Formats: sequence, structure tokens, C-alpha cells
Amino acid sequence: MIPIKPVPADIPAGQAGAGPAQAALAFLKPGSLQLTALPPLSLYVHFPWCVRKCPYCDFNSHEVKGSFPEQDYLDALRLDLEQALPLIWGRKINTIFIGGGTPSLLSAAGLDRLLSDLRTLLPFDADIEITMEANPGTFEADKFRSYRESGINRLSIGIQSFNAQHLEALGRIHDGDQARKAVEIAHANFDNFNLDLMYALPRQTLAEAQADITTALAFAPPHLSLYHLTLEPNTLFARFPPAVPDEDASADMQDMIATLTSADGYANYEVSAYAQPGRRARHNLNYWQFGDYLGIGAGAHSKLSFPHRIVRQMRYKHPQAYLDQTRAGRPIQEEAEISRDALGFEFMLNALRLTEGFSPNLFAERTGMSLNQIGKQLDLAEQKGMLYRDHAVIRPTDLGRRFLNDLQEIFLSG
Repeated sequence: MIPIKPVPADIPAGQAGAGPAQAALAFLKPGSLQLTALPPLSLYVHFPWCVRKCPYCDFNSHEVKGSFPEQDYLDALRLDLEQALPLIWGRKINTIFIGGGTPSLLSAAGLDRLLSDLRTLLPFDADIEITMEANPGTFEADKFRSYRESGINRLSIGIQSFNAQHLEALGRIHDGDQARKAVEIAHANFDNFNLDLMYALPRQTLAEAQADITTALAFAPPHLSLYHLTLEPNTLFARFPPAVPDEDASADMQDMIATLTSADGYANYEVSAYAQPGRRARHNLNYWQFGDYLGIGAGAHSKLSFPHRIVRQMRYKHPQAYLDQTRAGRPIQEEAEISRDALGFEFMLNALRLTEGFSPNLFAERTGMSLNQIGKQLDLAEQKGMLYRDHAVIRPTDLGRRFLNDLQEIFLSG
């Protein structure tokens, strides 16, 4: 990861003694890049609370202790966005993703207020995609009908597994029946939704993994996200590792997933993403194509482009610190300009996840640099048989996809 510098506690983000408008002016000064156009802009809204912290989760989430300050947090989100507006003046929002945590803990009225505030402050694309993450343990039919009426037009449901034993091992608050019921409610209220599942779970067999995938496919979801369980640092699973399938068993599961999803008409367009025709996740595609995103909420990250520089930001992570700092007018804890030397790696880290690759012109459009900046790395990747390129496309080969981390690391050296 590229390091992000802390913003001194007594200095608002951007410039010493400056507010958001002055910071925006500073970002517009001449710099080392030359972007001919700004990329599409998305909005990410982080909800930091959940019912129970899962042992594999390394996201910024905090267990609800009785209740959470819904109105105070909604106030802070609006204030955070108001302060960020000078950085994105004149740019419309193409997609919104409300993630967590468990955003479906929000009341129907709270979600309605959030979307109303966003519409008041931001210009939405006419065909905007608005996704909300949801936990099957929080599904209520009336509540989700209200979410749909408020403007949510896509759900991402954290199923993880339909197997009760594996759900318990993962620390999930729902069981298999609740998972199935959640998908039924989603089907009844949304014509676009995603099911999140994991494989290579503790003591999971190939037959059990196949049962999960078969069950998910039987619901004909427009989109599937199928993740290999990883034991992330600073999680309970990292401290107390469970017995998980070995590499050969995991590879068999991946082959099974590829066979079943392809047979059902799903395109594996990104490492973990499978979609029916016309149902790719536009918000996530913007990330992988190195588009821009403004993140508001506790611990949210932003990547914002200006004509001569690209800037990353991170909000304060702990909910109470975020509330306090936002009220004080400085929600940004860390901020840094991405250096020219790091931009090539950052772009390729994302774009190489796309099965179909990207147009060579996209690199210049999104980084403001010539493709020659990473010419040596492209040559090396091609020599190793991990990358294919011609005048129209640059994409990972089957070998490159299989050893994606090794391919991405080639671009780490400047």
C-alpha cells in the first residue's frame, strides 16, 4: 500500500489554516501530472456498526453495544459531505455504495434521510446505481421495501454460506434458512442484487463448497461475488487460525466455481466477480478502472483527481473520533498526493484484476502519464507470459490471473 501522511490534529486537511475551499484551490495549482479529463466519480458512504464482529473481518466495523447514535451519525455524514463539496464542484455522481459494518441496521427513516441529504447536495447521474450492503440477519420485508422506495436500486447481500456449520464458524448472526429468506425478499423488491459468498472455509469440503454455489445459482442472482477466505492480519482468525483447505483443495474449488458459473451464463469479469449480461457492478468497476471516489463516514477512503495531481484521503476511523472531528470541521485524518513513481503501480494494481483488461489509452487518461512510464515492467510481464498486449488491449493471461500477486508486484518497482 502507498503510505498516507497524517494530517496534524490542529490543521485542517489540505493547507495549514485553510478550509475546504482553500484546499481545493491548492489542489488546482500546477503540479507533476497533466490529466486531460477527470474520471467518473463515485460516492462511498461507510456505516461502521455491526451486530457482531466476524473473526475474519478486517474492515472498520464496531459491535453495537445496545444502540448506536443514528441521528448524530447522519448529521456528521451530511456535514462531512458539505465540507468536501469544494473538492468535487461540478462533478456528478455516477454510483453510490453504502457499506460497512452493517448498513441495514439503519432504520427506514434514517436511510431515507441519508439519501435525501445526498440528493440535496449532489448532482446524480440520471441512471445512477445505488447499492447498499445488507446482512441476512437484519432482513425485514417492510424495511427493505422502504429502502427500495427511498432510492436503493441494488443490494449486496452478505450470505457467505448457506451451511449452518460454516456460518457458525464464520461468526455470522444468520443461519441457512435466514439466508434463503433474505434472497427471497431481495428478489421480491429488487431487480438488481449481488450475493456475497466465501469458499475455502474452515474444514469445508469440495462437495460443501459446490452445494453453496449451486444453491446460490438456483436463485439466479444478477451478480455473484465469490471470495476465497483469507486470514487477514489483526483479525481473530489471524491470532487463532482455523483449519482451512490446502492449496490443492482451494484450486479444485476455484475450478468448480468457474465451471458452474460459466455453465449458468455468468461472466467472471474480475477476480472475484461474476455477472449475468448487463449486470456488472458499476461502482466496483469504477474502482478497478482507477476512477475517482469520495468516501464519507468513519474510516472512509477517497481518491480524487485534479488536473495536475491525484490525492488520497482517509477519515478518522473510530466512530466517536469521526463524530468529534467532523463537528470540529476536520474529518480527514490522513491525506497525501500520489507520487508519479507510485501511480503506475496503483493503476495496475486495480486494472489487472479485470479479466478483459483495459485499453492502453486508459492509463494516460487516468494517470496523466505516458504508458512509457511503465514500459519496462510491461515488457517484463509479457516476457514472463503473464501479460498480453496489443494496440487495443492490455490484459493478464491465464498465467497472470493465476499468479496475480506476482504480476502486480512487477509494477511495484519504478
